[in-house]
Amino acid sequence: MGAMINEDRFGVCLLALDVGAVGANTSAEQAFTVKGLRPGDFVHVNKPSLHAGLVVSTARVSAADTLAITFGNTTAGAIDPAVESYLLFYFRAEKTFGAAVF
Repeated sequence: MGAMINEDRFGVCLLALDVGAVGANTSAEQAFTVKGLRPGDFVHVNKPSLHAGLVVSTARVSAADTLAITFGNTTAGAIDPAVESYLLFYFRAEKTFGAAVF
């Protein structure tokens, strides 16, 4: 029979994100609309440039069509990054397991 593959299970897309200011010595989650994302999707975000003191910590799908990214600021002043085109990798598993299966 072979494997059945849903062709939109994974991919990479380019997102122009306007990240809001991140306060000094803190972290904050910001949400962005990305059509097609579903809760449970695995996502990874790649910031295209270095910005001293700014950390892209985690990314998740917080709701349908919503990408949530946590940004950290390790400096003593606020950071307001410029609009950039981030890469987003998404993956939708056909099956998930409650525990590791080896």
